[in-house]
Amino acid sequence: MEGGVRKRGSTWYYYFEAGKVDGKRKKIERKGGATKKEAQAALRDALNEFNNTGTFLDESNISVSDYMDYWVKEYVMINCKFNTQQYYKLSIDNHIKPYLGIYKLKQISPATLQEFMNHKFLSGLSKHTLSNYMSILTKSFKMAVYPYELLKSNPAQYISMPKFDNIKREEYKVLSMNDYNKIINRFPFKSSFYIPLQIAFNTGLRAAEVCDLTWDCIDFDNKTITVEKILVHKGKKIYDLDTPKTPSSYRTITIGDTLNNILLKNKDYQEKNKENYGIHYTQNNFVCTKENGENITTNSFKYLSRVVNLELGIDFNFHALRHTHATMLLEAGANIKDIQKRLGHSRLSTTMDTYSHVTKKMSDNIREYFKGRL
Repeated sequence: MEGGVRKRGSTWYYYFEAGKVDGKRKKIERKGGATKKEAQAALRDALNEFNNTGTFLDESNISVSDYMDYWVKEYVMINCKFNTQQYYKLSIDNHIKPYLGIYKLKQISPATLQEFMNHKFLSGLSKHTLSNYMSILTKSFKMAVYPYELLKSNPAQYISMPKFDNIKREEYKVLSMNDYNKIINRFPFKSSFYIPLQIAFNTGLRAAEVCDLTWDCIDFDNKTITVEKILVHKGKKIYDLDTPKTPSSYRTITIGDTLNNILLKNKDYQEKNKENYGIHYTQNNFVCTKENGENITTNSFKYLSRVVNLELGIDFNFHALRHTHATMLLEAGANIKDIQKRLGHSRLSTTMDTYSHVTKKMSDNIREYFKGRL
């Protein structure tokens, strides 16, 4: 395979012919340098790369910004769940690219990546958010080494998480029974939010897991709920069902008589609404619906939170129901491993870290109990 160099203006370019596409030769031309000698050297390297791998990638000047776009397209959009795709794209576009995007990929050093992490830490971002950024950097730069062969080593492997030990962490919201009853009284049975509130409070399911429940997921005889899909937001008023993110999110949990009876009552209520609305009823199999059959989405919980916060004066978001459920189980003496499985955490350490304030309180109470008996 042959190629050549030529000068255009003050810059030298190299070129060569690649394989045929639709019977026509594809010509590749790239900037080679300021001199003819530099262009000839670049041509030799490009030909060697092309002949050895069958592909050509001009890696010398690729920026972190362009590489991240390539990684998202070739890896994230193919291998990750929809919600993960959206989160990665937002994190990269709004945080990683504005700070690191202008650098050439080969110029990135561990020190530069550490400065990025430190900068985000000092801006007040949470440990969870920083962990996600670190995961994105580690995975993307690792793939730049292999299989893409754009780097010789992964600079992200040397960065570390900033210390959060001395930073006051925002406490997870946990509702008292008094506050929960106020919320239920504000949104009683036949309200669109009554069933989602009851399910989350009695099971600890995530918001998307609550919204995705269909009647075939509920076994009234055995009093169980099976989590096997989630509702994802794919655009304005566009929702779709997807599989849970991790294997641990697939689970079957037991429910008590209270929730079992509430769900049975709601099923009868839906059947009556179908008759009353007739052809105007939105036919589906969702458990959580409005009176006309339209399914409840996670986006509608924003309104719920505004009402509870502003009208009732209760510090609330829907996820607080999950924390409340787990906290009540811990304080009642439930096994931490059983709680992990019930919540769908992939690691026991996640459950322990999330509810460390509860386990510490329990340890202190036990210590005080035995202290008075020594």
